[in-house]
Amino acid sequence: MVAEPEGPEEAPEDRKPQSDEARSAFVPPAGVEKPAPPEEEHPTSEFSLPAGLTAEPQQDQEGSAFAPPATYSSKTSPPVFTPAYGIPLVRISQDAPWQDRMRTMLRLPVHERPVPEARKEDESGPSVPRVLDLTLRIGELLLAGGEGAEDVEAAMFAICRSYGLDRVEPTVTFTLLSVTYQPSLVDDPVTANRTVRRRGTDYTRLAAVYQLLADINARAHEVSPEEAYRRLAEIRRNRHPYPGWALTAAAGVLAGAASVLLGGGPTVFFVAALGAVLGDRLAWLCAGRGLPEFYQFLVAAMPPAAMGVLLTLLHADLRPSAVITGGLFALIPGRALVAAVQDGLTGFYITASARLLEVAYFFVAIVVGVLSVLYVAVQFDAQLNPEGALRAVERPVTQILASMVLCATFAILLQQSRSTVLFATLNGGVAWVIYASIAVTAEASTVMATAVAAGLVGLFGQLIARYHHTSSLPYVTAAIGPLLPGSATYFGVLAIAQNNLDQGFASLAKAAALALAIAIGVNLGSELARLFMQAPGAAAARRAAKRTRGF
Repeated sequence: MVAEPEGPEEAPEDRKPQSDEARSAFVPPAGVEKPAPPEEEHPTSEFSLPAGLTAEPQQDQEGSAFAPPATYSSKTSPPVFTPAYGIPLVRISQDAPWQDRMRTMLRLPVHERPVPEARKEDESGPSVPRVLDLTLRIGELLLAGGEGAEDVEAAMFAICRSYGLDRVEPTVTFTLLSVTYQPSLVDDPVTANRTVRRRGTDYTRLAAVYQLLADINARAHEVSPEEAYRRLAEIRRNRHPYPGWALTAAAGVLAGAASVLLGGGPTVFFVAALGAVLGDRLAWLCAGRGLPEFYQFLVAAMPPAAMGVLLTLLHADLRPSAVITGGLFALIPGRALVAAVQDGLTGFYITASARLLEVAYFFVAIVVGVLSVLYVAVQFDAQLNPEGALRAVERPVTQILASMVLCATFAILLQQSRSTVLFATLNGGVAWVIYASIAVTAEASTVMATAVAAGLVGLFGQLIARYHHTSSLPYVTAAIGPLLPGSATYFGVLAIAQNNLDQGFASLAKAAALALAIAIGVNLGSELARLFMQAPGAAAARRAAKRTRGF
């Protein structure tokens, strides 16, 4: 039988002819293979395993790209990449002062810093928050005591390194301290900060803090955080070495010695001392009432100016300018200016700007206080002659003794320990001899003489500080007392009071130039002193703070 053909066979769907609208211009025609996608448009990931390889099973671990391998150890992990020139090995000598070692490490990149020695497996270090809190408390005392930002950062870094925290980054500004610790690249960082709300001058306390830092960083002396907290509490509770009446008497003797330095006699000495004592008591009264420091400086500058005006009105054959200038020596914030310039030279521009602004406020307060009194004196026809006060008086022995007395009383005002007063006094006497030899005997520029004398002060102060493993402030700050620009400040204010604005501003600009010469000279002397000290290591040379021009 022949089967009858059933209805016509329907063509498959894909064999049906399509219209031009249904066919894409990018679809290859029938019988042509579809081309492979280009390499840059490959749909697979470059991190996927090649064909033929299987991933090892992971147990109890999430498949995250940021999760460390199971065999990872930050202490024993091998280097994953070795450049052609090799990895430089950084070694820092432990015999170098800890300040230089910490500055060197702070200026190294994080990946180049040598890690601290590993602890034993059965030895657990202190908790991270406790170490960070101790670091901030010690840094607060240093910053409040007048230390530079770089020195405070070096001290904070040294404390963390001593307790095994290597990946730390301390940050110091004018009123804020911060430290960040990150155990590894895959762990969350821990950050703590502290605000410095009160600043005071007590170099005895500063020396005790440096002794604590030296003990913490010593290899032979293990200081636990508990012991460090106990010693820190004792440092905070310690009384000042000198009572209030001694500080007031020191302010008077300082002003009297400064007036003798400028050519005054015994009577001028006592009048200047009396004016400074009255100004100091008025400043203490304002401080007790809670007035800001601006007004304390303003009222402290008025009594010495009033005593000089009184001598002028009495037509006494004395030197009123020496009386007024002597009272200004104890008020000019020399250490704050030195710290501001030092922070700027080492790359801490925000802190340097804040310190300079503070110095500017204090300077304006002194100018306003003296200018108020002199303006009243001009209304009473007081014959204040700045030209007569500019006569140089050469009394070498008397002036050297006066400069040393000035430095000794300045050291007492700074609350220095008695063991440092003698060297600060001798350092100030040498500074005045150098200054007088250049400015008076050789008749050279006073700015250059000031810079050279301040440089020697910084050099000697830094050397003796490194010998005793302490701060250089007690040996430097008091020694720059005879170099402070008290005369230029007074003559500028007097010229403004007499409506000689051009002469007045020129004299104030000279005072600013002398102050900057002191600051730069002290910083340069300190840097030169480090050149004579033992270097931390050839491979870890102390780098510059910043390179802002690309080379």
